[in-house]
Amino acid sequence: MADARPVQAPRGTALTCKSWPQEAAMRMLMNNLDPEVAEHPDQLIVYGGSGRAARSWDAYDAIVASLRDLGDDETLLVQSGKPVGIMRTHEWAPRVLIANSNLVPQWATWEEFRRLEAAGLTMFGQMTAGSWIYIGTQGILQGTYETFAAIAAKRFGGTLAGTVTLTAGLGGMGGAQPLAVTMNGGVALVIDCDLSRISRRIEHGYLDVAADDIHDAIRRASAAAQARQPLSIGLLGNAAEVVPELLRLRAPIDIVTDQTSAHDPLSYLPRGVAFEDMAALRAEDPAGFTQRARQSMAEHVAAMVGFQDAGAEVFDYGNSIRGEAQVAGYERAFDFPGFVPAYIRPLFCEGRGPFRWAALSGDPADIAATDAAILDLFPENEALARWIRMAQDKVHFQGLPARICWLGYGERDRAGQRFNDLVASGAISAPVVIGRDHLDCGSVASPYRETEAMADGSDAIADWPLLNALVATSSGASWVSIHHGGGVGIGRSIHAGQVCVADGTELAGQKLQRVLTNDPGMGVIRHADAGYDRAKEVAVARGVRVPMSS
Repeated sequence: MADARPVQAPRGTALTCKSWPQEAAMRMLMNNLDPEVAEHPDQLIVYGGSGRAARSWDAYDAIVASLRDLGDDETLLVQSGKPVGIMRTHEWAPRVLIANSNLVPQWATWEEFRRLEAAGLTMFGQMTAGSWIYIGTQGILQGTYETFAAIAAKRFGGTLAGTVTLTAGLGGMGGAQPLAVTMNGGVALVIDCDLSRISRRIEHGYLDVAADDIHDAIRRASAAAQARQPLSIGLLGNAAEVVPELLRLRAPIDIVTDQTSAHDPLSYLPRGVAFEDMAALRAEDPAGFTQRARQSMAEHVAAMVGFQDAGAEVFDYGNSIRGEAQVAGYERAFDFPGFVPAYIRPLFCEGRGPFRWAALSGDPADIAATDAAILDLFPENEALARWIRMAQDKVHFQGLPARICWLGYGERDRAGQRFNDLVASGAISAPVVIGRDHLDCGSVASPYRETEAMADGSDAIADWPLLNALVATSSGASWVSIHHGGGVGIGRSIHAGQVCVADGTELAGQKLQRVLTNDPGMGVIRHADAGYDRAKEVAVARGVRVPMSS
């Protein structure tokens, strides 16, 4: 891409913008494109094969210039990665409002999106790529850890020791899988068609070893499982070919999922195509490539169903592979569930979800201070304490030092205000950015993932993420985003994100209290409205006001 260049966020306490909220937005935009963080920073792609932080390098430069000149009572508007206006607002308004990839429903297809993208009119923002709060693979790590912990509790006596998990995809999202499995005591066998991804995950400590071939992978996985020793194994290959072959070989697999970039058929390697030929083939014949990719996904999913028929625990991890397999004509594509209805929804009913933060100073000591604050705030939460300690030991920082943990309603605001107090006192050397994944309790409408199989059948109602973004905006978030697409692709989800800045000021403290109460409160309301008893109980017990009860 023209004008590509290395990008790294500034460190330290010196401002290059007029105030910290603007500085924070600029640094986090830059952090998304740090070579340690982004998949293809030269193309402005952060993760997911096509999720961008800005539409073009010219747009990136204009965003940075706008943020550096932005006043404390002004708001920058970003339309699919391009800055399109600066409005006079007020100090409680967000400094940035972002909308990415939002298409009118009748035109919400990959074909129409790609036509508009080729014309330079839009970009795919994924989730945290286009909302400037991606923190590398660890951003999804605890959610993945929580999912596998739930599987262990549901089926394997509370631990994955002695089990083998088969999955694929070691990119920005999938790269968390092997470490999440071993942190739960299990063995992970992870397929990827890109050798550089396997090498990168080993270098960063997310993956333990690389297998020589499929038989070596089976031997290693079986031996580790029999010894009840955690081990993660990377296997170079095409998942659409390797998963069916493992089924044919009757490999001893206990759990099966997938995190390839199946949300976008142009990012999924079809059977019979060499990885090094992939880019040229999809550029030459995108329609034909899409058809071959979908047929390959159908064969991949058929093998996953085969493992389920043989007794394995099988689930969709939110990349839309079932939907693409169904489009290709595979009738049993939805025979296994998505991970949210299978394992995570009870947490969502409590307003619990991914709470992440980054140290704008660039100093790991600031994250250590926040870790200590979390442990002090929630001493009764043994699972949280275990997570923080494991993360301190095992998580490699990418770009600005950052952390994530899952907190619920009544917890996030306490953490945010404590962080703000630490900045005010000087215990943390510079402000802290607080955000979350768009995959949260009340911020997504995604019938193949977060809102799959809702109790009242409201899977496709997209009012909720729009209300979530409006609430975050009116509560004082530093920047707010509304996206279409995300991890399940065009036409399949609407989701919202918010980010706050803890800069130590009284105003920031007031904003944090409101945003970090109301944001998870939307999750409680969403699930209470859908009829979940646990959400209704939480609403009553914690004072979440719900005018009507389903």
